[in-house]
Amino acid sequence: MDFETFCKIFKEELEKNNIKLDINYDLFYKYMKEVLLWNEKINLTAIKEEKEFIIKHFVDSLTIKSIISEKSKVIDVGTGAGFPGIPLKLALENIDITLVDSVNKKVMVLNSIIEKLNLKKVEAIHTRVEDIAHKTNYREKYDFATSRAVSNLTTLSEYLLPLVKIGGKVICMKGPNINEEMENSKNAIKKLGGRIDSILSIHIDDDIERNIIIIDKVSETPNKYPRNSGLPLKKPLK
Repeated sequence: MDFETFCKIFKEELEKNNIKLDINYDLFYKYMKEVLLWNEKINLTAIKEEKEFIIKHFVDSLTIKSIISEKSKVIDVGTGAGFPGIPLKLALENIDITLVDSVNKKVMVLNSIIEKLNLKKVEAIHTRVEDIAHKTNYREKYDFATSRAVSNLTTLSEYLLPLVKIGGKVICMKGPNINEEMENSKNAIKKLGGRIDSILSIHIDDDIERNIIIIDKVSETPNKYPRNSGLPLKKPLK
């Protein structure tokens, strides 16, 4: 796909999904090409068709752009090839963003992409969230913590809420059928210092259902959370 076609499709998809923003299309184009090039060596994404990439990676990531404040500190956990973190950074130039993934090869790719795109105030870290959330420089230091399609809501809340300062927000990007997850997570979210603020239900390009769960951080997270590596997933809080 050439650059002109890319811009045309991207603009159409943003308009179709009521996303209004003034962005540097050149950086998005370079980012897509870099991910797809690296994808030939390292498994970063199952999405290889470029129009599908625009919709399922770029447009999907930007559905939460309006929630995030300019000049805020954001952390993206389980970022993979940088979604939603890097598209958010390209759309909101003044945010300070931390990208976290437990797979070192993916973090190496992210650092290469960050350098090629000359992005500032972006940090990619190879670590488990259970570890970074107990480090003083990261614990309760963020205005927003987000994650896309990573684990159930109870586990995700234990990963993200310890990273957010009081008054900040956790943004969980989930698929359809979240009612049971919502019910099962209520007590855990309260224990972790959170309170569900709202749920945004959207359809991307008409056929992809996305539920965005916004959790307010209303009190300090007890120091014992998140629990040791693997426990939040194996034994979700009740």
